[in-house]
Amino acid sequence: MTHGDRETERRLERAILELLEGRGPSATICPSDAARAVYAGSDDGWRVLMEPARRAARRLVGAGEVEITQAGRPVDPATARGPVRIRTARRRP
Repeated sequence: MTHGDRETERRLERAILELLEGRGPSATICPSDAARAVYAGSDDGWRVLMEPARRAARRLVGAGEVEITQAGRPVDPATARGPVRIRTARRRP
């Protein structure tokens, strides 16, 4: 991974957290929201950032910051297939 790749992935992590912070506590985002927020162009070039955005979300799951969901339920990011959503991790008492 190059320095530029690492910086992009850090920007995607920040974008995920900032997008979630700007929404309600139970809101979710799509990885594409983060990809679009980080992409500098006005075309659909953000699509190349989709897998990096998913990787960034998986790292944030590992850090306990977010959950990846399907049909409103948390899923294991290693086995999730198809469309996913990202939400702030629910703190357990």
